[in-house]
Amino acid sequence: MADSEWTRIFQANANDLKKGDTWHLEFDQNLVPNSPNMGWQQYIRNTSARFKCSKCRREWPSNRVMVVFHMRLTDGQGVVKVRPFRQNCKKCSKAPMERPSITSENISILMENLVEKIRIKCYHEDLGKPYKKFLGLDVKSPHEPAHCEGCIQGICTKE
Repeated sequence: MADSEWTRIFQANANDLKKGDTWHLEFDQNLVPNSPNMGWQQYIRNTSARFKCSKCRREWPSNRVMVVFHMRLTDGQGVVKVRPFRQNCKKCSKAPMERPSITSENISILMENLVEKIRIKCYHEDLGKPYKKFLGLDVKSPHEPAHCEGCIQGICTKE
């Protein structure tokens, strides 16, 4: 999951927003869910992703990967901060939290839904479009809340 791919897909979707406004996407691992700074709006969505342990190389899929967005529009300048939540390996002791690897298709779905949320929260438009659901993965084992950053921070959904 290259940050540049997220940015490219976001920019393609953000082109549909109000002409003259510019938007950019930045990654921020310090975003705190449910605590956006004054003047910022929040959007939380889940998706599916794959993870790989940097210690033992074990890989696992998850359909419970939380992504937090904080957005703000000021004088025609829009900023979206994004934080994909991490998971760690259940087999390794003291395993580091690993970043999710999200497919381009699911990044596109996230960005489409994000732009809809920007229209509602920043432009006060509501086109009444239903949110698009992410493409799930074939997951064989149950979700492990003790190894999920979203669960640990209390924002993981049961979807």
